[in-house]
Amino acid sequence: MKKKTESYKKRSRWKYIFLSGIIIGFLIFLGTNRAIVATSSNQYCSSCHSHPHAISSWKLSTHYDNQSGIAVKCVECHLPPNGIKYLRKKITFGIKDIYGEYFKDSSKINWEEKSKLEHAIKFTFKESCIECHMNLFPLDLSKKGSEAHLYYTQIPDQIHCINCHLNVGHYSGETSNSENISFGEAPVESEVFHKPAEVTTFNNYTEFIPGTSVKFDMVAIEGGSFMMGSPEDEKYRQSDEGPAKQIHITSFFMGKIEVTWDEYIAFYNQTASEGRLSEITKPTSIAEKADAITGATPPYGPPDQGWGMGGRPAITMTHHAAEVYCQWLSLITEKKYRLPTESEWEYACRGGTESVNFFNIEPGHFEGKNIFSRLFNKGNPGVDNYVIYAGNAQGKTEEPKEMEENPFGLINMLGNVSEFCSDWYSPETYAQFSDKELTNPRGPVNGEEFVIRGGSFKSEARSIRSAARTHTETDKWLLTDPQIPKSVWWYSDCDFVGFRVVCEPDIIILNSDLE
Repeated sequence: MKKKTESYKKRSRWKYIFLSGIIIGFLIFLGTNRAIVATSSNQYCSSCHSHPHAISSWKLSTHYDNQSGIAVKCVECHLPPNGIKYLRKKITFGIKDIYGEYFKDSSKINWEEKSKLEHAIKFTFKESCIECHMNLFPLDLSKKGSEAHLYYTQIPDQIHCINCHLNVGHYSGETSNSENISFGEAPVESEVFHKPAEVTTFNNYTEFIPGTSVKFDMVAIEGGSFMMGSPEDEKYRQSDEGPAKQIHITSFFMGKIEVTWDEYIAFYNQTASEGRLSEITKPTSIAEKADAITGATPPYGPPDQGWGMGGRPAITMTHHAAEVYCQWLSLITEKKYRLPTESEWEYACRGGTESVNFFNIEPGHFEGKNIFSRLFNKGNPGVDNYVIYAGNAQGKTEEPKEMEENPFGLINMLGNVSEFCSDWYSPETYAQFSDKELTNPRGPVNGEEFVIRGGSFKSEARSIRSAARTHTETDKWLLTDPQIPKSVWWYSDCDFVGFRVVCEPDIIILNSDLE
Protein backbone atom coordinates (compact mmCIF):
# COMPACT_ATOMS: atom_id res chain seq x y z
CA MET A 1 0.00 0.00 0.00
CA LYS A 2 2.83 2.33 0.90
CA LYS A 3 4.57 1.64 -2.42
CA LYS A 4 1.38 2.46 -4.35
CA THR A 5 1.05 5.75 -2.47
CA GLU A 6 4.66 6.73 -3.26
CA SER A 7 4.20 5.73 -6.90
CA TYR A 8 1.06 7.84 -7.10
CA LYS A 9 2.88 10.83 -5.56
CA LYS A 10 5.70 10.48 -8.11
CA ARG A 11 3.23 10.36 -11.01
CA SER A 12 1.45 13.41 -9.59
CA ARG A 13 4.73 15.33 -9.36
CA TRP A 14 5.52 14.51 -12.97
CA LYS A 15 2.05 15.63 -13.99
CA TYR A 16 2.59 18.94 -12.23
CA ILE A 17 6.04 19.30 -13.77
CA PHE A 18 4.67 18.42 -17.21
CA LEU A 19 1.76 20.81 -16.80
CA SER A 20 4.07 23.54 -15.50
CA GLY A 21 6.35 22.96 -18.46
CA ILE A 22 3.44 23.36 -20.86
CA ILE A 23 2.36 26.58 -19.15
CA ILE A 24 5.91 27.97 -19.08
CA GLY A 25 6.47 26.92 -22.67
CA PHE A 26 3.23 28.58 -23.69
CA LEU A 27 4.18 31.77 -21.86
CA ILE A 28 7.64 31.72 -23.48
CA PHE A 29 6.05 31.10 -26.86
CA LEU A 30 3.51 33.86 -26.27
CA GLY A 31 6.20 36.24 -25.08
CA THR A 32 8.52 35.30 -27.94
CA ASN A 33 5.76 35.63 -30.48
CA ARG A 34 4.80 39.04 -29.08
CA ALA A 35 8.47 40.03 -29.14
CA ILE A 36 8.76 38.92 -32.76
CA VAL A 37 5.61 40.84 -33.71
CA ALA A 38 6.71 43.92 -31.77
CA THR A 39 10.15 43.92 -33.37
CA SER A 40 8.79 43.35 -36.88
CA SER A 41 6.89 46.60 -37.28
CA ASN A 42 8.09 49.34 -39.62
CA GLN A 43 8.34 51.71 -36.65
CA TYR A 44 10.65 49.35 -34.78
CA CYS A 45 12.84 48.78 -37.85
CA SER A 46 13.22 52.52 -38.40
CA SER A 47 13.99 53.15 -34.71
CA CYS A 48 17.42 51.53 -34.88
CA HIS A 49 18.11 51.10 -38.60
CA SER A 50 21.02 53.39 -39.44
CA HIS A 51 20.02 53.99 -43.09
CA PRO A 52 18.83 57.64 -43.18
CA HIS A 53 16.72 57.31 -46.35
CA ALA A 54 15.19 53.85 -45.90
CA ILE A 55 11.70 55.03 -44.92
CA SER A 56 11.46 57.97 -47.33
CA SER A 57 12.60 55.90 -50.34
CA TRP A 58 10.22 53.07 -49.32
CA LYS A 59 7.26 55.48 -49.25
CA LEU A 60 8.12 56.61 -52.79
CA SER A 61 8.29 53.04 -54.09
CA THR A 62 5.57 50.87 -55.63
CA HIS A 63 5.64 48.73 -52.49
CA TYR A 64 4.01 51.62 -50.64
CA ASP A 65 2.53 53.99 -53.21
CA ASN A 66 0.37 51.79 -55.42
CA GLN A 67 -3.21 51.42 -56.71
CA SER A 68 -4.08 48.55 -54.38
CA GLY A 69 -3.35 50.56 -51.25
CA ILE A 70 -1.30 47.72 -49.77
CA ALA A 71 1.91 48.81 -48.04
CA VAL A 72 4.55 46.08 -47.90
CA LYS A 73 6.34 45.97 -44.54
CA CYS A 74 10.11 45.97 -44.12
CA VAL A 75 10.26 42.38 -42.88
CA GLU A 76 8.19 41.09 -45.80
CA CYS A 77 11.12 41.78 -48.15
CA HIS A 78 14.14 41.78 -45.86
CA LEU A 79 13.37 38.52 -44.05
CA PRO A 80 12.41 35.13 -45.49
CA PRO A 81 8.88 33.80 -44.92
CA ASN A 82 8.12 32.42 -41.41
CA GLY A 83 10.24 29.54 -40.17
CA ILE A 84 13.64 28.74 -38.70
CA LYS A 85 15.38 30.74 -41.43
CA TYR A 86 13.17 33.71 -40.56
CA LEU A 87 14.26 33.64 -36.90
CA ARG A 88 17.92 33.06 -37.78
CA LYS A 89 18.05 35.96 -40.23
CA LYS A 90 16.05 38.19 -37.90
CA ILE A 91 18.60 37.66 -35.14
CA THR A 92 21.68 38.14 -37.36
CA PHE A 93 20.27 41.20 -39.16
CA GLY A 94 19.08 42.66 -35.85
CA ILE A 95 22.53 42.35 -34.29
CA LYS A 96 24.07 43.95 -37.38
CA ASP A 97 21.64 46.87 -37.31
CA ILE A 98 22.05 47.47 -33.58
CA TYR A 99 25.83 47.39 -33.94
CA GLY A 100 25.62 49.87 -36.81
CA GLU A 101 23.34 52.16 -34.84
CA TYR A 102 25.54 52.40 -31.76
CA PHE A 103 29.07 51.84 -33.04
CA LYS A 104 29.14 53.30 -36.57
CA ASP A 105 28.82 56.80 -37.94
CA SER A 106 26.01 56.45 -40.49
CA SER A 107 26.97 59.75 -42.12
CA LYS A 108 30.21 58.14 -43.32
CA ILE A 109 28.53 55.09 -44.88
CA ASN A 110 28.13 55.19 -48.66
CA TRP A 111 24.44 54.31 -48.85
CA GLU A 112 24.34 54.64 -52.62
CA GLU A 113 26.90 51.85 -52.89
CA LYS A 114 25.06 49.76 -50.28
CA SER A 115 21.90 50.01 -52.40
CA LYS A 116 23.55 48.39 -55.42
CA LEU A 117 22.60 44.89 -56.48
CA GLU A 118 25.62 43.06 -55.08
CA HIS A 119 24.82 44.39 -51.59
CA ALA A 120 21.02 44.47 -51.76
CA ILE A 121 20.85 40.84 -52.85
CA LYS A 122 22.24 39.81 -49.44
CA PHE A 123 19.32 41.42 -47.60
CA THR A 124 16.33 40.45 -49.73
CA PHE A 125 14.89 37.01 -50.31
CA LYS A 126 13.47 35.61 -53.53
CA GLU A 127 11.09 33.34 -51.63
CA SER A 128 9.61 36.42 -49.99
CA CYS A 129 9.01 38.00 -53.39
CA ILE A 130 7.29 34.84 -54.63
CA GLU A 131 5.21 34.65 -51.43
CA CYS A 132 3.32 37.73 -52.68
CA HIS A 133 3.89 37.52 -56.43
CA MET A 134 2.82 33.94 -57.04
CA ASN A 135 1.43 34.67 -60.51
CA LEU A 136 4.31 35.71 -62.76
CA PHE A 137 2.05 36.24 -65.75
CA PRO A 138 -0.84 38.51 -64.70
CA LEU A 139 -3.25 39.77 -67.37
CA ASP A 140 -1.84 43.31 -67.41
CA LEU A 141 1.82 42.23 -67.81
CA SER A 142 3.54 43.85 -70.79
CA LYS A 143 5.06 41.88 -73.65
CA LYS A 144 8.58 42.67 -72.44
CA GLY A 145 7.61 41.70 -68.92
CA SER A 146 6.24 38.38 -70.16
CA GLU A 147 9.46 37.71 -72.07
CA ALA A 148 11.54 38.55 -69.00
CA HIS A 149 9.47 36.34 -66.67
CA LEU A 150 9.50 33.49 -69.16
CA TYR A 151 13.28 33.78 -69.26
CA TYR A 152 13.34 33.72 -65.45
CA THR A 153 11.34 30.48 -65.32
CA GLN A 154 14.04 28.84 -67.44
CA ILE A 155 16.87 29.66 -65.01
CA PRO A 156 15.20 30.38 -61.63
CA ASP A 157 18.22 29.27 -59.61
CA GLN A 158 20.52 31.75 -61.34
CA ILE A 159 18.50 34.97 -61.09
CA HIS A 160 17.08 36.84 -58.12
CA CYS A 161 13.94 38.94 -58.58
CA ILE A 162 15.85 42.13 -57.78
CA ASN A 163 18.25 41.53 -60.66
CA CYS A 164 15.53 43.22 -62.71
CA HIS A 165 13.38 44.84 -59.99
CA LEU A 166 16.05 46.44 -57.81
CA ASN A 167 14.18 49.70 -57.15
CA VAL A 168 10.65 48.45 -56.44
CA GLY A 169 11.15 48.47 -52.68
CA HIS A 170 13.22 51.65 -52.35
CA TYR A 171 12.70 54.16 -55.13
CA SER A 172 15.92 55.69 -56.40
CA GLY A 173 14.68 57.75 -59.33
CA GLU A 174 16.64 55.67 -61.84
CA THR A 175 15.13 54.28 -65.01
CA SER A 176 14.00 50.68 -64.76
CA ASN A 177 15.48 48.00 -66.97
CA SER A 178 12.00 47.24 -68.26
CA GLU A 179 12.10 49.69 -71.15
CA ASN A 180 14.64 50.84 -73.69
CA ILE A 181 16.09 54.29 -73.14
CA SER A 182 17.93 56.71 -75.39
CA PHE A 183 21.09 58.66 -74.80
CA GLY A 184 20.09 62.08 -75.97
CA GLU A 185 22.69 64.27 -77.60
CA ALA A 186 26.41 64.56 -77.09
CA PRO A 187 27.47 67.92 -75.61
CA VAL A 188 27.50 70.83 -78.04
CA GLU A 189 29.83 73.67 -77.20
CA SER A 190 30.79 76.78 -79.09
CA GLU A 191 33.26 75.00 -81.35
CA VAL A 192 32.27 72.11 -83.62
CA PHE A 193 35.20 70.34 -85.25
CA HIS A 194 35.12 69.76 -89.00
CA LYS A 195 38.42 67.94 -89.40
CA PRO A 196 40.32 65.35 -87.38
CA ALA A 197 43.78 66.11 -86.04
CA GLU A 198 46.70 66.15 -88.45
CA VAL A 199 49.54 64.07 -87.03
CA THR A 200 52.87 64.55 -88.76
CA THR A 201 55.31 63.78 -85.93
CA PHE A 202 55.52 61.17 -83.23
CA ASN A 203 54.40 63.42 -80.38
CA ASN A 204 51.37 63.74 -78.14
CA TYR A 205 48.34 65.09 -79.97
CA THR A 206 44.67 65.95 -79.44
CA GLU A 207 42.17 64.13 -81.64
CA PHE A 208 38.98 65.86 -82.84
CA ILE A 209 35.82 63.96 -83.75
CA PRO A 210 34.43 65.69 -86.87
CA GLY A 211 30.88 66.99 -86.62
CA THR A 212 31.03 67.22 -82.82
CA SER A 213 32.65 69.29 -80.10
CA VAL A 214 34.31 66.17 -78.67
CA LYS A 215 38.08 65.83 -78.45
CA PHE A 216 40.50 63.62 -76.53
CA ASP A 217 44.23 63.41 -75.88
CA MET A 218 46.57 60.76 -77.25
CA VAL A 219 50.02 60.07 -75.75
CA ALA A 220 53.04 59.03 -77.81
CA ILE A 221 54.51 55.87 -76.24
CA GLU A 222 58.12 55.29 -77.28
CA GLY A 223 58.91 51.65 -77.99
CA GLY A 224 61.21 49.60 -75.79
CA SER A 225 61.72 46.32 -73.98
CA PHE A 226 60.30 45.14 -70.67
CA MET A 227 59.66 42.01 -68.61
CA MET A 228 56.02 41.04 -69.13
CA GLY A 229 54.32 39.19 -66.26
CA SER A 230 55.18 38.95 -62.57
CA PRO A 231 58.07 37.28 -60.73
CA GLU A 232 57.19 34.14 -58.77
CA ASP A 233 57.72 35.87 -55.41
CA GLU A 234 55.36 38.80 -56.09
CA LYS A 235 52.64 39.07 -53.45
CA TYR A 236 49.13 38.20 -54.70
CA ARG A 237 50.60 36.79 -57.92
CA GLN A 238 48.31 34.49 -59.91
CA SER A 239 49.51 31.53 -61.97
CA ASP A 240 48.37 33.06 -65.29
CA GLU A 241 50.84 35.94 -64.84
CA GLY A 242 53.86 33.87 -65.78
CA PRO A 243 56.36 32.75 -66.59
CA ALA A 244 57.59 36.32 -67.10
CA LYS A 245 59.04 36.94 -70.57
CA GLN A 246 61.23 39.59 -72.17
CA ILE A 247 59.12 41.55 -74.67
CA HIS A 248 59.91 44.31 -77.15
CA ILE A 249 57.19 46.80 -78.10
CA THR A 250 57.33 49.20 -81.05
CA SER A 251 56.11 52.76 -80.68
CA PHE A 252 52.38 53.56 -80.60
CA PHE A 253 49.92 56.21 -79.44
CA MET A 254 47.55 55.53 -76.54
CA GLY A 255 44.56 57.38 -75.10
CA LYS A 256 45.54 59.43 -72.08
CA ILE A 257 42.35 58.32 -70.35
CA GLU A 258 39.68 55.71 -70.98
CA VAL A 259 37.09 56.43 -73.68
CA THR A 260 34.54 58.76 -72.10
CA TRP A 261 30.77 58.84 -72.45
CA ASP A 262 31.10 62.03 -74.53
CA GLU A 263 33.24 60.12 -77.05
CA TYR A 264 31.07 57.01 -77.02
CA ILE A 265 27.82 58.98 -77.43
CA ALA A 266 29.28 60.62 -80.54
CA PHE A 267 29.76 57.12 -81.97
CA TYR A 268 26.31 55.99 -80.85
CA ASN A 269 24.51 58.99 -82.32
CA GLN A 270 26.17 58.46 -85.71
CA THR A 271 25.81 54.69 -85.91
CA ALA A 272 22.87 53.56 -83.70
CA SER A 273 21.34 50.59 -85.50
CA GLU A 274 17.65 50.97 -84.66
CA GLY A 275 15.89 51.97 -87.88
CA ARG A 276 19.12 51.86 -89.90
CA LEU A 277 20.17 49.58 -92.73
CA SER A 278 22.75 47.02 -91.67
CA GLU A 279 24.67 47.55 -94.90
CA ILE A 280 25.13 50.38 -97.39
CA THR A 281 26.18 49.52 -100.92
CA LYS A 282 29.63 50.62 -102.08
CA PRO A 283 30.44 53.53 -99.77
CA THR A 284 33.03 55.83 -101.33
CA SER A 285 33.74 58.83 -99.09
CA ILE A 286 35.04 58.68 -95.53
CA ALA A 287 31.67 59.89 -94.22
CA GLU A 288 29.83 57.21 -96.19
CA LYS A 289 32.20 54.52 -94.96
CA ALA A 290 31.66 55.60 -91.36
CA ASP A 291 27.92 55.68 -91.95
CA ALA A 292 28.09 52.13 -93.27
CA ILE A 293 29.07 50.92 -89.81
CA THR A 294 26.08 49.59 -87.90
CA GLY A 295 26.49 50.49 -84.26
CA ALA A 296 24.78 49.66 -81.01
CA THR A 297 21.08 49.09 -80.55
CA PRO A 298 19.43 51.16 -77.78
CA PRO A 299 20.47 49.98 -74.31
CA TYR A 300 17.93 47.95 -72.35
CA GLY A 301 18.53 49.99 -69.19
CA PRO A 302 20.51 53.08 -68.12
CA PRO A 303 24.03 52.29 -69.40
CA ASP A 304 25.66 54.75 -67.03
CA GLN A 305 23.89 53.15 -64.01
CA GLY A 306 22.52 56.59 -63.17
CA TRP A 307 25.97 57.89 -62.22
CA GLY A 308 26.20 60.45 -65.01
CA MET A 309 28.00 60.54 -68.33
CA GLY A 310 30.19 63.36 -69.67
CA GLY A 311 33.83 62.76 -68.75
CA ARG A 312 33.23 59.52 -66.87
CA PRO A 313 34.53 56.40 -68.63
CA ALA A 314 31.97 54.69 -70.88
CA ILE A 315 30.87 51.34 -69.43
CA THR A 316 28.49 48.40 -70.01
CA MET A 317 29.31 48.08 -73.73
CA THR A 318 30.50 44.67 -74.92
CA HIS A 319 33.95 43.85 -76.26
CA HIS A 320 32.35 43.66 -79.71
CA ALA A 321 30.91 47.17 -79.29
CA ALA A 322 34.34 48.51 -78.28
CA GLU A 323 35.91 47.02 -81.41
CA VAL A 324 33.20 48.51 -83.63
CA TYR A 325 33.80 51.88 -81.96
CA CYS A 326 37.46 51.63 -82.96
CA GLN A 327 36.48 50.81 -86.56
CA TRP A 328 34.21 53.85 -86.68
CA LEU A 329 36.85 56.11 -85.11
CA SER A 330 39.41 54.91 -87.64
CA LEU A 331 37.14 55.79 -90.55
CA ILE A 332 36.00 59.15 -89.21
CA THR A 333 39.58 60.30 -88.44
CA GLU A 334 41.45 58.48 -91.27
CA LYS A 335 43.80 56.83 -88.75
CA LYS A 336 44.36 53.29 -87.44
CA TYR A 337 42.61 53.11 -84.07
CA ARG A 338 42.11 49.80 -82.26
CA LEU A 339 42.10 48.17 -78.84
CA PRO A 340 45.56 47.65 -77.31
CA THR A 341 47.18 44.24 -77.32
CA GLU A 342 47.81 42.81 -73.87
CA SER A 343 51.56 43.34 -74.20
CA GLU A 344 51.10 46.97 -75.30
CA TRP A 345 48.78 47.56 -72.35
CA GLU A 346 51.20 46.21 -69.74
CA TYR A 347 54.14 48.05 -71.29
CA ALA A 348 52.18 51.32 -71.18
CA CYS A 349 50.93 50.66 -67.66
CA ARG A 350 54.38 49.98 -66.23
CA GLY A 351 55.77 53.14 -67.78
CA GLY A 352 59.32 51.84 -67.56
CA THR A 353 58.97 50.58 -63.97
CA GLU A 354 59.58 46.99 -62.80
CA SER A 355 57.79 47.19 -59.44
CA VAL A 356 54.42 45.72 -58.50
CA ASN A 357 52.73 48.91 -59.74
CA PHE A 358 54.02 52.09 -61.31
CA PHE A 359 53.70 54.07 -58.05
CA ASN A 360 55.75 51.37 -56.24
CA ILE A 361 53.49 50.77 -53.22
CA GLU A 362 53.06 47.18 -52.08
CA PRO A 363 49.37 46.11 -52.00
CA GLY A 364 49.76 44.84 -48.44
CA HIS A 365 50.48 48.41 -47.32
CA PHE A 366 47.05 49.65 -48.41
CA GLU A 367 44.98 46.47 -48.36
CA GLY A 368 42.81 47.47 -45.40
CA LYS A 369 41.28 43.99 -45.08
CA ASN A 370 41.70 43.32 -41.35
CA ILE A 371 40.29 45.11 -38.32
CA PHE A 372 43.62 46.64 -37.30
CA SER A 373 44.28 48.24 -40.68
CA ARG A 374 40.71 49.56 -40.74
CA LEU A 375 41.10 51.08 -37.27
CA PHE A 376 44.49 52.67 -37.80
CA ASN A 377 44.64 53.28 -41.56
CA LYS A 378 43.71 56.91 -42.12
CA GLY A 379 43.85 56.82 -45.91
CA ASN A 380 46.39 56.09 -48.59
CA PRO A 381 47.33 59.44 -50.08
CA GLY A 382 50.07 57.91 -52.23
CA VAL A 383 47.72 55.42 -53.84
CA ASP A 384 44.69 57.72 -53.89
CA ASN A 385 46.58 60.18 -56.07
CA TYR A 386 47.01 57.63 -58.86
CA VAL A 387 44.02 55.29 -59.01
CA ILE A 388 40.32 55.08 -58.23
CA TYR A 389 39.77 51.71 -56.54
CA ALA A 390 37.60 50.19 -53.79
CA GLY A 391 39.62 51.97 -51.12
CA ASN A 392 38.70 55.47 -52.26
CA ALA A 393 35.83 55.11 -54.74
CA GLN A 394 32.26 55.93 -53.82
CA GLY A 395 30.92 52.75 -55.38
CA LYS A 396 30.97 54.15 -58.91
CA THR A 397 33.21 55.52 -61.65
CA GLU A 398 34.63 59.01 -61.42
CA GLU A 399 35.93 61.61 -63.84
CA PRO A 400 39.71 61.19 -64.03
CA LYS A 401 40.65 64.86 -63.88
CA GLU A 402 41.98 64.72 -60.28
CA MET A 403 44.30 61.74 -60.83
CA GLU A 404 48.05 61.94 -61.45
CA GLU A 405 49.78 60.44 -64.49
CA ASN A 406 51.97 57.38 -64.66
CA PRO A 407 55.57 57.80 -65.98
CA PHE A 408 54.33 57.68 -69.59
CA GLY A 409 51.68 60.35 -68.99
CA LEU A 410 48.65 58.03 -68.81
CA ILE A 411 45.88 58.36 -66.20
CA ASN A 412 44.09 55.63 -64.23
CA MET A 413 45.83 52.72 -65.91
CA LEU A 414 45.21 50.65 -62.77
CA GLY A 415 41.85 52.02 -61.66
CA ASN A 416 38.44 53.56 -62.35
CA VAL A 417 37.45 50.89 -64.89
CA SER A 418 39.17 47.76 -66.07
CA GLU A 419 40.00 47.79 -69.79
CA PHE A 420 39.45 45.54 -72.77
CA CYS A 421 42.44 44.29 -74.72
CA SER A 422 42.27 42.87 -78.24
CA ASP A 423 43.81 39.47 -77.31
CA TRP A 424 41.95 36.27 -76.59
CA TYR A 425 42.54 35.11 -73.01
CA SER A 426 44.37 31.97 -72.00
CA PRO A 427 45.94 31.14 -68.63
CA GLU A 428 48.84 29.61 -70.60
CA THR A 429 49.58 32.62 -72.83
CA TYR A 430 53.03 33.39 -71.44
CA ALA A 431 54.08 29.75 -71.33
CA GLN A 432 53.47 29.58 -75.08
CA PHE A 433 55.76 32.55 -75.78
CA SER A 434 59.31 31.84 -76.95
CA ASP A 435 62.15 32.22 -74.46
CA LYS A 436 63.81 34.63 -76.90
CA GLU A 437 62.81 38.30 -76.86
CA LEU A 438 59.57 38.71 -78.79
CA THR A 439 58.40 41.80 -80.65
CA ASN A 440 54.74 42.83 -80.32
CA PRO A 441 53.50 39.36 -79.31
CA ARG A 442 49.83 38.46 -79.54
CA GLY A 443 47.84 35.99 -77.49
CA PRO A 444 46.09 32.84 -78.78
CA VAL A 445 44.66 32.89 -82.31
CA ASN A 446 41.21 32.05 -80.94
CA GLY A 447 39.38 31.57 -77.67
CA GLU A 448 36.15 32.10 -75.78
CA GLU A 449 36.87 35.21 -73.72
CA PHE A 450 39.02 38.33 -74.13
CA VAL A 451 41.74 39.73 -71.89
CA ILE A 452 40.86 42.48 -69.43
CA ARG A 453 43.58 44.51 -67.72
CA GLY A 454 43.76 47.01 -64.87
CA GLY A 455 41.78 47.45 -61.68
CA SER A 456 38.47 49.27 -61.33
CA PHE A 457 36.48 51.20 -58.74
CA LYS A 458 35.48 47.78 -57.36
CA SER A 459 39.01 46.39 -57.06
CA GLU A 460 40.72 45.64 -53.78
CA ALA A 461 44.35 46.61 -53.39
CA ARG A 462 45.62 43.15 -54.32
CA SER A 463 44.37 43.71 -57.88
CA ILE A 464 46.12 47.06 -58.26
CA ARG A 465 49.17 45.49 -59.85
CA SER A 466 50.69 46.00 -63.31
CA ALA A 467 50.84 42.25 -64.06
CA ALA A 468 47.33 41.33 -62.85
CA ARG A 469 45.13 39.97 -65.64
CA THR A 470 41.62 38.65 -65.99
CA HIS A 471 39.06 38.13 -68.76
CA THR A 472 35.53 38.83 -69.93
CA GLU A 473 32.72 36.65 -68.55
CA THR A 474 30.15 36.87 -71.32
CA ASP A 475 27.51 34.48 -69.98
CA LYS A 476 27.67 35.95 -66.47
CA TRP A 477 27.57 39.53 -67.74
CA LEU A 478 24.50 38.82 -69.87
CA LEU A 479 22.67 36.73 -67.29
CA THR A 480 19.70 39.04 -66.75
CA ASP A 481 19.32 40.11 -70.37
CA PRO A 482 15.98 38.51 -71.31
CA GLN A 483 16.23 39.32 -75.02
CA ILE A 484 16.40 36.48 -77.51
CA PRO A 485 19.02 36.56 -78.85
CA LYS A 486 20.93 38.40 -76.16
CA SER A 487 22.50 41.75 -77.01
CA VAL A 488 25.88 41.78 -78.73
CA TRP A 489 26.22 45.47 -77.81
CA TRP A 490 25.46 45.84 -74.09
CA TYR A 491 26.28 43.86 -70.96
CA SER A 492 23.29 43.72 -68.63
CA ASP A 493 25.40 42.75 -65.59
CA CYS A 494 28.80 44.43 -65.86
CA ASP A 495 29.43 48.02 -64.83
CA PHE A 496 33.18 48.09 -64.16
CA VAL A 497 34.81 47.55 -67.59
CA GLY A 498 35.57 50.13 -70.25
CA PHE A 499 38.41 50.62 -72.71
CA ARG A 500 41.01 53.00 -74.07
CA VAL A 501 42.24 53.17 -77.63
CA VAL A 502 45.64 52.94 -79.24
CA CYS A 503 46.57 54.38 -82.61
CA GLU A 504 49.17 52.86 -84.90
CA PRO A 505 51.57 55.57 -86.08
CA ASP A 506 51.96 55.79 -89.81
CA ILE A 507 55.39 54.58 -90.96
CA ILE A 508 55.93 57.99 -92.56
CA ILE A 509 55.44 59.68 -89.18
CA LEU A 510 57.96 57.38 -87.51
CA ASN A 511 60.53 57.83 -90.27
CA SER A 512 60.18 61.61 -90.25
CA ASP A 513 60.55 61.63 -86.49
CA LEU A 514 63.74 59.59 -86.69
CA GLU A 515 65.20 62.05 -89.16
